[in-house]
Amino acid sequence: MSGESPFAGVVEAVKQRFGDSVKEVKVDAKKITKLVVDASAVVDVARYLRDNFGIDHVKAVTGVDLIKLAKKEDRIEVVYQVGSYSREELRGGVLNLSVKLDRSSPEMPSLCGIWPSAEYHERETYEMLGVVFKEHPNLTRLLLPEFWSDKPPLRKDYEAPGR
Repeated sequence: MSGESPFAGVVEAVKQRFGDSVKEVKVDAKKITKLVVDASAVVDVARYLRDNFGIDHVKAVTGVDLIKLAKKEDRIEVVYQVGSYSREELRGGVLNLSVKLDRSSPEMPSLCGIWPSAEYHERETYEMLGVVFKEHPNLTRLLLPEFWSDKPPLRKDYEAPGR
């Protein structure tokens, strides 16, 4: 079907393999597939995607502070936009692998060991939103000065000086 996500079969296989660790699946009209999983399963899901479906790189990692959105979730969502260079049939869509973390202590395993291209994206998410990526090879500042001691600047409760 032309309107179906190229990742439909991938998502079904992940749901069957990981069961309750898959919290949400959403496909929008633009063939963007969102797969929300537990933080405790994200490394296994990522490895499964890489090893079984040729999902071989991270295009971007995005963090979203969900505190002031409609649901008022006290969470930070980390979204890995992943893709495949090796599987042509997967190039026409987007797969977002997502994890929702407790906002008071946002912490999850790093996916650098699965997809090395996640390294700098995770560092930026750490710096801007305060997400700690366990076992990251170099979780240090990337953009902010070393002396930065305020809240992470992309948190909704951060107040810029002089405003």
